[in-house]
Amino acid sequence: MGRIAKIARRTFLVGAVAIAGGVAFGYYQFRKPVKNPLKEGLAEGEATFNPYVKISADNTITIIAPRAEMGQGIMTTLAALVAEELEVGLDQVTVEHGPASGAYFNSAVMSENAPFANFEHSAIKDSFRSVMGAVGKIAALQITGGSTSTVDAFEKMRHAGAMAREMLKAAAARELSVDISTLKAERGSVTDPVSGKSLTYGQLALKAAEMEPPADIKLKDRKDWKLLGKSQPRVDMRAKVTGGRIYGIDVSLPDMVYGTVKMNSRLGGRMKSFDAKAAQAMPGVIKVVEIDCQFGHGLGVIADNTWTAFQAADAITVEWGEAPYPADTAGIMGVIDTALAAGGGSALREIGDVSVQFADAPIEKIVEATYSVPFLAHATMEPMNATAQFKDGKLEIWSPNQGPTIVRFICASVAGLDQNDVTVHTTMMGGGFGRRGENDFSGYATLLAIAADGKPVKVTWSREEDMKHDLYRPAAIAKFKARLGEDGLPIALDAALASPSIMRSVVRRNLPSMGNAPLGPDKSITDGAFNQPYAIANQSVRGIDVDLKVPVSFWRSVGNSQNSFFHESFMDEVATAAKLDPVEMRLKLMADHPAAAKAVEKVAQMSGWGQPTAEGTAKGIAFCLSFGGWVAEVVEVQDTPQGIRITNVWAAADVGVALDPDNIKAQIISGVVYGLSAATGLEITFKDGMVEQSSFPDYEPMRINQAPQFHVEVLENADNMSGVGEIGTPPAAPALANAIFALTGKRIRSLPLSKEVKFA
Repeated sequence: MGRIAKIARRTFLVGAVAIAGGVAFGYYQFRKPVKNPLKEGLAEGEATFNPYVKISADNTITIIAPRAEMGQGIMTTLAALVAEELEVGLDQVTVEHGPASGAYFNSAVMSENAPFANFEHSAIKDSFRSVMGAVGKIAALQITGGSTSTVDAFEKMRHAGAMAREMLKAAAARELSVDISTLKAERGSVTDPVSGKSLTYGQLALKAAEMEPPADIKLKDRKDWKLLGKSQPRVDMRAKVTGGRIYGIDVSLPDMVYGTVKMNSRLGGRMKSFDAKAAQAMPGVIKVVEIDCQFGHGLGVIADNTWTAFQAADAITVEWGEAPYPADTAGIMGVIDTALAAGGGSALREIGDVSVQFADAPIEKIVEATYSVPFLAHATMEPMNATAQFKDGKLEIWSPNQGPTIVRFICASVAGLDQNDVTVHTTMMGGGFGRRGENDFSGYATLLAIAADGKPVKVTWSREEDMKHDLYRPAAIAKFKARLGEDGLPIALDAALASPSIMRSVVRRNLPSMGNAPLGPDKSITDGAFNQPYAIANQSVRGIDVDLKVPVSFWRSVGNSQNSFFHESFMDEVATAAKLDPVEMRLKLMADHPAAAKAVEKVAQMSGWGQPTAEGTAKGIAFCLSFGGWVAEVVEVQDTPQGIRITNVWAAADVGVALDPDNIKAQIISGVVYGLSAATGLEITFKDGMVEQSSFPDYEPMRINQAPQFHVEVLENADNMSGVGEIGTPPAAPALANAIFALTGKRIRSLPLSKEVKFA
């Protein structure tokens, strides 16, 4: 009880960071109804029923899907949640992102961050999750992240559709003078089966919106679903292929000027001096602006086109200050290694008595290994950009972002404005992966807009600026040790994982006044290792926060991305030492968790695990429970004259409730490709305090000719529902590494694997 209270106190401090300005927690604040932002600016003849539904007299039905669409298909799935209950087809609706508003708070993104394993439940732990979820509402956290969009929306957006449906039926009952229970809503109309009379939603909308919402709304049984549970065409596909969708980089406004930034590549270092005379003399250059803020130090250029801004930025000579971290990769990794060797850290998993188990363990029963991973960039195809206009004391910003209410808060602070004077438009985005949950690109656009004399300025980063000024996936080093029992199964596991804290880095950038606050343990340091469904009687998993000032942030699957590699590579080593089949060992250790065991059983069956393989081929398996999704993957590799080729990947993903099976499969494949890309060849390295990689030629993801055949099965055995945008990534690297060991006998404990083997 005392330990949980200690974790609760510390983790609530982390939650408090998100409250952005110290909104006080209280029952009233949590129970207070949210304001419907759609009521402002309704067109003539248009009605709104709640923050998710608008209907106009011409029968245009608009659904608000207030999570960032960055290729993961969330617009379609969220729209289907509303449309299912509203009794309309997706072909009948228009889908919009909607405004920045606390009405679109994400509770799941906070509750899912509770410092417990997904499968651990008790009155105290579930209450703590509820408290964390309440922070999402109180802090108005409109966030896309943590694979929580569908989980958070599943009840509330279906409820929004059902509420609108019942209000429309009530209006029809009054209009037709019949009992509401006799009416049927279908395909955007309400029909009286007795008289055959029918009224469209457009005809009913204005009157219906004035009626009191029903106190008790019953959602449809799953057996009655028409859209959910079935694969749907993407609502944004036609506009995408015809160039109709507006990404951040596409924004065009009257009288717009263009900008770029040139920031210190020794990240966090200051600017000693600069000479912009040559740049200012170039035709088309309007202004050079000094930038000195919590996100970085450097210069911005405003010009009459983007290319001129790029050329002018290159023409500025700058003397840059030093970085606040070691100058090269070896020095940086040395800091992490030293912290790991010093021990300590925060334990989010303490079961049994590990020290006793190792005190008398025979040497032949001990398995030990040390692993490491590098920093990684997000490398979105659309580089960072934002457009802003500061005029008459008001700021308007068009930003491809994952957190509009946070953008509003940060940009208001940068501009010295009240949040009510800031309007945020969230555009489509060409990739996010966590990078667009940050605020530096929006903040820089705000600063240049202030200097643009009332004109809108579109600020676009060069590819090089983007790669060298990312907020990286942390590098990490981990030490694992296990004791084997007489049956070969592990009876004790001791793990220490060291990396820079993402949360501390985020706070330093966004709330610098809290930069040295005691934030408590950062769950992401051990996520994917401390919370896996393996029945090992004695466990200690500790996370060591390395105070290293390389800026780090959320990367697809966050801590699971590195810690699954550590954990699942080690589990394979344990199986090898015990002379156990890796699948059979996992099944024995997962016996208490059917969703995990069934995912492993399914992927083994899909891949033909245990059957003879062709000469020169081998398979490896890995499992990870992340973001509520239970995913097992098998990777097959083949030895070829050109190098090792990844030929097949099988994945079994249990998401509890599959809302759109084809989209789930697409996201699993996407996540696996992201994970395999990192495993096979990606790393961010440092020299002279600066990132060495500058573009895709030296940070090259997996190409289509290198991609394997994918075989994905979606399962629904789990008691919980999960999101899917990230869960395919964590098992990919360890499954590949384990396959390479099976093929070559070489155990590779450091990424990228290309340092030790060649890939075709």
